[in-house]
Amino acid sequence: MALLSVLRPHRRPWSRGRVAIGLLALLAGALPTVSADAATPTSGSVSDTAPTYTWSAGPFAVPNVTGTAGTVTCGSPQLCDDHALNVSVPAGYDAGHSLRIDVKWPDSAADFDLYVLGPDGREVAASASSSDPETVLLPAVSASYTVRVVPFAPLGDSFTADARLVTNPAAPPPSTATPPTYGNSSAPDSIKDAHNAGEPSIGVNRASGAAMFQSYTSTLKVTYDSAGTATWQDKSATAAKGCPQGSTTSLDPILFTDPDTHRTFESQLAGKTALTCYTDNDGETWTPTGGSGINSGVDHQTIGGGHFAPGGPGAVTSYPNAVYYCSQDIADASCAVSRDGGLTYGPAVPMYSLLDCGGLHGHVKVAPDGTVYVPNKGCGGNQAVAVSEDNGLTWNVRPNPSSTPGDSDPSVGVGAGGTVYMGYQNSDGTARIAVSHDKGKTWLYDQNVGAGLGIKNSVFPAVTAGDDNRAAFAFLGTTTGGNYQDSATFKGVWHLYVATTYDGGQSWVTADATPTDPVQKGSICTGGTTCGNDRNLLDFNDITLDAQGRVLAAYADGCTGTCATGGAQNFDALASIARQSSGSTLYGAFDAVAGAKYKKSRGGQ
Repeated sequence: MALLSVLRPHRRPWSRGRVAIGLLALLAGALPTVSADAATPTSGSVSDTAPTYTWSAGPFAVPNVTGTAGTVTCGSPQLCDDHALNVSVPAGYDAGHSLRIDVKWPDSAADFDLYVLGPDGREVAASASSSDPETVLLPAVSASYTVRVVPFAPLGDSFTADARLVTNPAAPPPSTATPPTYGNSSAPDSIKDAHNAGEPSIGVNRASGAAMFQSYTSTLKVTYDSAGTATWQDKSATAAKGCPQGSTTSLDPILFTDPDTHRTFESQLAGKTALTCYTDNDGETWTPTGGSGINSGVDHQTIGGGHFAPGGPGAVTSYPNAVYYCSQDIADASCAVSRDGGLTYGPAVPMYSLLDCGGLHGHVKVAPDGTVYVPNKGCGGNQAVAVSEDNGLTWNVRPNPSSTPGDSDPSVGVGAGGTVYMGYQNSDGTARIAVSHDKGKTWLYDQNVGAGLGIKNSVFPAVTAGDDNRAAFAFLGTTTGGNYQDSATFKGVWHLYVATTYDGGQSWVTADATPTDPVQKGSICTGGTTCGNDRNLLDFNDITLDAQGRVLAAYADGCTGTCATGGAQNFDALASIARQSSGSTLYGAFDAVAGAKYKKSRGGQ
């Protein structure tokens, strides 16, 4: 996974609002190089008895755009303002409260960025966009932070910062539904890359029932017998199977199975192109393709597909559906559409520039009516979806105003009637999900689905939907609060959780899908190339449905062997699937059928 780690940048490296302004300012030597006034005061604190604290600094004349390269650099003249902030609250205070930090400035043409560092100097939260104010939310726990404000394009302006302890919104009533349960299986050691399965993706051939699992250069086929026992087979795309570019090298793997046509695509990122093949027989043979559109991006590739939107050009072959390839580039992110089943792609069309959103994005999803969605974790001060209603020709960014930027890519699931479910990790680490009935223009029922189980930190959201009122949201979660990326002090135990709604997202029931086997102990780093061995799980998980609406969540198990039975964390990445084994599925028409099968497989209980 070394290549993957090299290309995955530091969190939000190009999450810029006014890139052009900042770069021009950097190049222009005419700007004065005077030092700014340091923050007044230089340090402060908040507590449950004194919950608000304010400071200011400036003016700033010299821009600092080093964050566009991945890591902010501070030097002379003063290009950053670092402020010590101490938080002192009782134990358990974070159950109902958060720490909110806002940075604002008078001139709307200027731009400052906000970073929060832990005691070890590692970034724990950031808001580095075009938003004014820049805002972060953190769990309200006792801690010492450095609040770093960076004058990205200061234009001689000063800033004011405000730190306060705020009460969390009241949670909606919990679901009364019976939570589903899950059975877990993992790839045997005999399979290549069984223990190299960071950021897996999954699809199901709904005709054959086979689950197709991708990690690094390996494509695995998983089948289940009537008792739910899994059989794993290596069906990787190789030259012997018709795909000479497959299973050779990768900067990022991705897999997508079209639920309508049952075609599975496996792709390996190769710079500004991709090495992509598809199979129509669960990996017995593979067909090579052009891989991606021109000019594609260099990172965060994703493939998805579905119906064409009406009113525009459709398929040019007998393959009925559109196939989309999207990726992030330096100054924008783009998508290209294939009209011949993924063999070739048209030109890549920008979804947004860095004036709108950070470059990093989640996985592309296509609604039954052909609307295309690509979620993003940082668009101004919110998380958002980029939406195309004309087969990828034009795009609009539609934010969820209740959200704040996170560190894991958000995920979208679309129901049979077009209802959109966006699951995300909020900037305070909590797992939240919101619902839209108008293609992301407005959002409803935004809520923390882990609160009922005491989950205080989450990573790797993954969402899928079936009937329009049914959806599932998988994520890794821990009941331990604080900085989950602090490798020296964070001691949380992580499990895979799945939240399910049966009423259109008004309420959710959340279940621990790995109750007896932790997925990780200690920290999980989502900071890209700044990480140590706690980045073993890489950047995301995936989720899908079978033909009866059972949920299958793909994840890398980072705690195996003696770690799973009480020993030390071993930073594994074992290919694993949690498959629904009881409870109502996401297709109501199959509830009775699935229930009967579950009882049979459990011995009639």
